[in-house]
Amino acid sequence: MNNSLKVAAVALLAFAAGVGLTLLWLDNPTQVDQSAEKDSAKPLYWVAPMDANYRRDKPGKSPMGMDLVPVYADDAQADLAGTIKISAAQINNLGVRTARVERGLTLDPIRTVGYVQYDEDRLIHIHPRVQGWIEKLYVKASGDPVTAGEALYELYSPELVNAQEELLLALGRNNAKLVKAARDRLRALLLPDTAIEALERDRQVQQTVTFFAPQSGVVDNLAIREGFFVQPGTTLMSIGSLDSVWVEAEVFERQTVGLKVGLPVSMQLDYLPGRDWKGQVDYIYPSLQEATRTLRVRLRFDNTDHLLRPNMFAQITIGSGSQANSLAIPREAVIRSDSENRVVLALDDGRFRSTPIHLGRVTNRQAEVLHGLAEGDEVVTSAQFLLDSESSKRASLDRLEGPADEPPQEMHHHGEHHHD
Repeated sequence: MNNSLKVAAVALLAFAAGVGLTLLWLDNPTQVDQSAEKDSAKPLYWVAPMDANYRRDKPGKSPMGMDLVPVYADDAQADLAGTIKISAAQINNLGVRTARVERGLTLDPIRTVGYVQYDEDRLIHIHPRVQGWIEKLYVKASGDPVTAGEALYELYSPELVNAQEELLLALGRNNAKLVKAARDRLRALLLPDTAIEALERDRQVQQTVTFFAPQSGVVDNLAIREGFFVQPGTTLMSIGSLDSVWVEAEVFERQTVGLKVGLPVSMQLDYLPGRDWKGQVDYIYPSLQEATRTLRVRLRFDNTDHLLRPNMFAQITIGSGSQANSLAIPREAVIRSDSENRVVLALDDGRFRSTPIHLGRVTNRQAEVLHGLAEGDEVVTSAQFLLDSESSKRASLDRLEGPADEPPQEMHHHGEHHHD
């Protein structure tokens, strides 16, 4: 009887001890197997090891043929392949500097050459409206300066003589309608108002009529001499104003992006070193030159001191334009190689990761990013080569430390054993 009681008591104590240990284990979560808990966690998504922008909601292959990496809510698991972490002291010792990815690509200034031309908006061609002979020529050569109202030439024309006589007849008849018609005809034939007033006052026909310069400038393309017979189709001369000038320049096809009317322009000439003229793009021609694959651009400059003369050779710098919607990073942040271009992303908590990008236009200071970065990202602009090397090694190790494969099965060779 005593032995039976002892056995029952021992069994009861063992049961109580087991329940207590179980409760103690449940009350202490630190005893939970961390690896088992992590295995039960569900990934947020899967991402390509070499491209953080390639995400999928299930496992698979990246465009480069690598297995997608699961990303967990835990920051320790959220680090993509190739992410490295260094301390603040190391960041300071390495001299790491960063820049933000921003919108707005500033293009390089365009440097080219050009030739000074007349401002054709203020270039006047002189034509007669009647047949006749040049009796006297007051300007003798192309390039002669003239002022508005200065005499250019005298013309004898039977048609002008007849038109003057018609006005005198109308005045003699005191017919207002005929007077007005005769006066309008003389004006249409470009007879100066002073000559018409003198005719009405003196009632004497002028055999030769003097014509005057309609504007100030210089004479160009002088095509007549005294005694020449001229008619309405004859170009006697041109008068160009030098108060402002055009400059014709050519821009290479690859430089036309961002070129627009109104951009500021600076110009230098060899014969006046140190002088800098300021102007602007006035017009961009619609088509390229077929032979040279260049685009003609017309520039406008003020020339009140008349130092700029037609056909002068000039060195031109067209101010830089911009692309407001383009993502841009500093040019020094780009790590170039034969196969791809990369940058080092600066993440939070001292983490860095090398990532590939696709570039567009590259200027002297900036690089346009087509794919691989988003506005607001931080990229490393100093010590990025060292960080890229470490990130690349880390990415290689991360790929090697993937899920363990099943152990290779032992291979058995089955053969026949022959007995001699």
